[in-house]
Amino acid sequence: MTGTAAAPFTADDYRARMERAVTAAADAGLAGLLVAPGPDLVWLTGYAPTAVTERLTLLVLTPDRDPVLVVPALEAPDAAKAAGASALTLRDWTDGKDPYAATAALLDARGRYGISDTTWALHLLALQRALPDSGYASLTDALPMLRAVKDAAELDLLAAAGAAADRAFEEIRTMRFAGRRETEVGADLADLLRRFGHSQVDFTIVGSGPNGANPHHEVGDRVIEHGDMVVLDFGGLKDGYGSDTTRTVHVGEPTEEERRVHDIVRAAQEAGFAAVRPGAACQDVDRAARAVITDAGYGEYFIHRTGHGIGVTTHEPPYMIEGEEQPLVPGMCFSVEPGIYLPGRFGVRIEDIVTVTEDGGRRLNNTTREMVIVD
Repeated sequence: MTGTAAAPFTADDYRARMERAVTAAADAGLAGLLVAPGPDLVWLTGYAPTAVTERLTLLVLTPDRDPVLVVPALEAPDAAKAAGASALTLRDWTDGKDPYAATAALLDARGRYGISDTTWALHLLALQRALPDSGYASLTDALPMLRAVKDAAELDLLAAAGAAADRAFEEIRTMRFAGRRETEVGADLADLLRRFGHSQVDFTIVGSGPNGANPHHEVGDRVIEHGDMVVLDFGGLKDGYGSDTTRTVHVGEPTEEERRVHDIVRAAQEAGFAAVRPGAACQDVDRAARAVITDAGYGEYFIHRTGHGIGVTTHEPPYMIEGEEQPLVPGMCFSVEPGIYLPGRFGVRIEDIVTVTEDGGRRLNNTTREMVIVD
């Protein structure tokens, strides 16, 4: 029940991404980019080593030469099979040789480079010793929007991941909650995500009753009871792209207060979504959602940002938070997920992944945002 397989990205796709990255680096005043194993390397080349070890693997992107992937000789055959391998040059090194000297030869001794956040300190410090006059900036700081704007194929993959998560919710809402542990419901959610095509489950938060007042509670051994509010937040990767959705259900009929809090969060989520449009600042989405909750008297109980970007990871820039003035651009994808958390009592969160369109926004999650009653 996984649906039609997604068309793989081609070497031309990866070549275009690397070219875009080099241009973005130059525009930011950088001499180039250095990318270690992790989501940036996967996005740029399609290569994900089966194991990340102390041996240096590093993609070198500079405007004066074709892309070079410095890679251990024993891993070079796997690297050569990556979808983007034909768009770059592999430069392997053998144990006993100095990979940092080989890498330094590709760099400007006085250049300032963007370096991926996943680079081990071991490697960065060795490069600094080899090139003491060089400088480095994390990609999150230097190029936070590098992966933020998705192309049509990426948007299709994110939409498919969101639809799969929606199917998981539609199934889980039919199952019994009362009398079962949070861990059991969480395991069911993970199984459903995999059934509907996810290769990786990143999180299954099941926050019942007072546990729902902790936004990142995940799961515990608490037995869910009749009368509990239950926050369900779950997601992972399908065909390399992320899903992340939250719905809050109730075991049996809710109280008037519980229904009112849920309605406030639903209105806040709608306001955040309505604020999505090209040219608006990321903080405008946060402000719109937060204003609804604050005006209703629950502002102190909304204790996190309104959203985060999503793509080849489930959390990445941009962030919907006060102070983030980055303008929204068509193709950006991020969550809109306001919440209210009443310590010791219950919590409510509603979350959709949203993409910016030419004239507004489009939700990639489409299950009901009304109160759902479960058994």
